[in-house]
Amino acid sequence: MVFKRRDPKPFLRGLLELLWPRGGWGRAFHYVKHRVRRLPDEPETIARGIWAGVFTTFTPFYGIHFFIAAFLAKAMRGNILASLMATFFGNPLTYVPIGVISLQTGHWLLGKEMTEEHERSFGGKFVDAGADLTHNLKAFVMGQPQDWSALGVFYDEIFFPYMVGGIVPGIIAATICYYVSVPLIRAYKHRRKGAIKAKFDALKAKAAAKSAAKHKAD
Repeated sequence: MVFKRRDPKPFLRGLLELLWPRGGWGRAFHYVKHRVRRLPDEPETIARGIWAGVFTTFTPFYGIHFFIAAFLAKAMRGNILASLMATFFGNPLTYVPIGVISLQTGHWLLGKEMTEEHERSFGGKFVDAGADLTHNLKAFVMGQPQDWSALGVFYDEIFFPYMVGGIVPGIIAATICYYVSVPLIRAYKHRRKGAIKAKFDALKAKAAAKSAAKHKAD
């Protein structure tokens, strides 16, 4: 295959790099920022894509953030590639505070109280829901009774409050990123355009001087 690695990456190494990229998250952030600024589109269009990607990270739909971000960017007439890159806003360093803020906001909006017990059992409810889903799929295939109680608890105490509560902080964070991105991207593109023009003028002047020297020699 053309794109196959010459040295296959071990599974454990790939998992570790997913949690902590080679060179650290700071280097990864600067790479994504550099790629976003160089996208061939208008600053507002790119910023709308960034809005879609950042907002998506506040939703509980883990595993399909790329698809949701691309859909929102398409609906907003934003840059789809920028939306995919902006989902980097959600990473192992930010998912915990994003999750806590979204859950607390969701419980507050729904008139519920998020107790310490809920916070301590957050990861456990994910595990229970996954085990419940796996067990019920096997039970369905084998024609055995199914029990969806763990998934019900997960939906009531985690998923639904997270989904509702992520809307407000998601809009706030995405809007801040939009208004910060537009002038930065515009300034970068203007500076890059000036640098390219200066380089072209220098090459043009060099060619003219070379041609003048050749005519003078003749």
